[in-house]
Amino acid sequence: MKSPGKVSVLIVDDSASVRQVLKEILESDPQIQVTGVAQDPYVAVERIRQEVPDVITLDIEMPRMDGLTFLDRIMSQHPIPVVICSTLTGDGSDTALAALEKGAVDIITKPKLGAKEFLEEARVRICDVVKSAARARLQKHRVNFKPVEPKLSADAVIAVTVSKALIQSTENVVVVGASTGGTEALREFLSAMPLDAPGIVIVQHMPEAFTARFAQRLDQTCRISVKEAEDNDSVIRGQALIAPGNRHVLLKRSGARYYVELKDGPLVNRHRPSVDVLFRSAARYGGRNVIGVIMTGMGDDGAKGMLEMKQAGGFNFAQNEATSVVFGMPAEAIKAGGVDRVLALSDLAAEVVRRCHGN
Repeated sequence: MKSPGKVSVLIVDDSASVRQVLKEILESDPQIQVTGVAQDPYVAVERIRQEVPDVITLDIEMPRMDGLTFLDRIMSQHPIPVVICSTLTGDGSDTALAALEKGAVDIITKPKLGAKEFLEEARVRICDVVKSAARARLQKHRVNFKPVEPKLSADAVIAVTVSKALIQSTENVVVVGASTGGTEALREFLSAMPLDAPGIVIVQHMPEAFTARFAQRLDQTCRISVKEAEDNDSVIRGQALIAPGNRHVLLKRSGARYYVELKDGPLVNRHRPSVDVLFRSAARYGGRNVIGVIMTGMGDDGAKGMLEMKQAGGFNFAQNEATSVVFGMPAEAIKAGGVDRVLALSDLAAEVVRRCHGN
């Protein structure tokens, strides 16, 4: 029976050990309650008939019915926020990304037994994703969750500086942050970019190994080139770089050349990569050459960094509430005072390009 005020979760996975570990991880958060587990979609249907959960965590490869088929049925018959729980294998990554295109809210990687630090970071990520998914259920009352985990700021990766950004270059750079719902938002945003679009650097909260596949899929459908960022990659026109999962990405500059640096380090705002880390580096090394974009997602990652970009002379856009799956990150950036314009997703790309040409 669901407890009032808690996010109820149904775990669907054919592995008993994964079901047990996931249950323990989720129930370590006082705002989450696991109300059922199922070893395959047929059992899951019976659990849903007994009680409809707020969120379903769904494995892809299962007996009797695969996860994608079950997802199709959920979305067509009784939409419930679904979080894909997948492995890091190549085929699993492709299938999980296909699930996002079919309406799944987010991806988490299957928890693995290992070091205490790894399990703690996995716990934070899994619990945050599930709570984000619950808020994305637009037909129900949204519960405003307060963070329960201590959060590190971008100071943990890149220190605050009082010095001015380097002298202005002739090149604009676009930096983008997104989380829950961001995979499809980024697809629309990047697909609308022209061949001569300014260089773009993106942080999308996504597990390790999925970002490479995500970039490849975007590269196949967009006019511009899209790739997973590698250390020292140049930021050039007609190309978007996506931060790899589990690595922070920083914008750097050498003379007139912009490039990216990948860094390890602690979770910042409970994320790695963190939008705040990218945005702070953009404020420092890009100044007025930078155009920032904050998209759909839960939490406040990016809000402080976006204000720093604005204070350094940059111009910032936020996705509006009507087109956001979760209007958390954009709302926090607006509240912090770092946003210059709020636009629908369909208008963002054109206005970013126009702004670049206007400069």
